Amino acid sequence: MTVEMEFVLRAVTIGVGATLVMDFWALGQKSFFNIPSLNYAMVGRWLGNMARGNFAHANIGAARPVAGEAVIGWSAHYIIGVVFAAVLLRLAGIDWALEPSFLPAFGFGLVTVVMPFFVMQPAFGFGIAASKTPAPNTARLRSLIAHGSFGLGLYLAALLASIVL
Repeated sequence: MTVEMEFVLRAVTIGVGATLVMDFWALGQKSFFNIPSLNYAMVGRWLGNMARGNFAHANIGAARPVAGEAVIGWSAHYIIGVVFAAVLLRLAGIDWALEPSFLPAFGFGLVTVVMPFFVMQPAFGFGIAASKTPAPNTARLRSLIAHGSFGLGLYLAALLASIVL
């Protein structure tokens, strides 16, 4: 297998695995604590409306619906997870993936919270770092926890991949 192929295989494996951990964490929070997670159809609505030239909304929930927005949103969620894993692999190196350690993965997972804080939440009409939501600190904490679970997932998926691959 070429170095490029190994990189892609590990990025996909680690990214999908980490995103699954994040989703299972969100499912557990919803099931046990009634904490809602992000509605990924709204991500699809946001992305779908970009094709119409609308990049930011006063309220994404009131924005024009897009056909297949749930599929678009969930697909984007997993693609973003793979892209983030690829960035981690570029930063930490393929050697990290062969013998993964927790701190780079968890730290990188926490750093990825900049995307919802400074891109998605403002574009959804929620303000920078959820500043326009009814409980901004709660929203911020939930985002940090979600991305922390993604970081944990990066580590666990890399660990599993290091054994299987």
